Amino acid sequence: LQTRMQSLQPDPKAQYRSVYEALKKIVLTEGFWRPLRGINVTMLGAGPAHAMYFACYEKMKKSLSDTIQHGGNSHLANGIAGSVATLLHDAVMNPAEVVKQRMQMFNSPYKSVLACIRTVQKTEGFGAFYRSYTTQLTMNVPFQAIHFITYEFMQEQINPHREYNPRSHIVSGAIAGAVAAAATTPLDVCKTLLNTQENMALTSVNISGHLSGMVNAFKTVYQLGGISGYFRGVQARVIYQMPSTAIAWSVYEFFKYFLTKHKLEKRT
Repeated sequence: LQTRMQSLQPDPKAQYRSVYEALKKIVLTEGFWRPLRGINVTMLGAGPAHAMYFACYEKMKKSLSDTIQHGGNSHLANGIAGSVATLLHDAVMNPAEVVKQRMQMFNSPYKSVLACIRTVQKTEGFGAFYRSYTTQLTMNVPFQAIHFITYEFMQEQINPHREYNPRSHIVSGAIAGAVAAAATTPLDVCKTLLNTQENMALTSVNISGHLSGMVNAFKTVYQLGGISGYFRGVQARVIYQMPSTAIAWSVYEFFKYFLTKHKLEKRT
């Protein structure tokens, strides 16, 4: 839904006024499973990407907090740790995101994940899978900095003793995801344009070939939609991110609690 709603020059058959209308129209005209196209490639990359992401975050947060605030909770440490963890996470997830978004576009020519990978590799080269990597980082570094700082701040407010409390992890995770998602929507619109290389959009502003780079994407989005163009799909993005970050944090906190408890039991 987010990819479709961020389309800058959509086909007349793929124009939507709201998230609900988009979902209803896609299901009725393209089939029940259409909104989930390309999700298998995302799931394949998500496991290893998230494992590296949380391991790096936990290690860096501890080291930096010890240095900056002598073991206390440092918002600066949380932000830096989240930003560095993003570099590893996005190196795995960027190609998966390119494939997913291309498969989700209206009238996508790709029949399967493998067909999409082969065609993109053959016609645009390996670089196409990382064309939006710098944009992804430019977006995700502030996203994750805001996300981690907000999560840790919320935990200080509703779970000051930092005990294992599933409800507090879900609430903190959802709020952190919503705040970070809303703040970084303009960057996400640019990333979608770079990933999908929308022909109708690029032709309408006389761009031939492939659009590359953050600055070019920003200019093109402004040419096509003005200031409001930067906030296309903000509602879909927030709705998508809230459950995603709530689930990620609650699962992470559960395993952290489970493994720490198991380690302590073995020692005693």
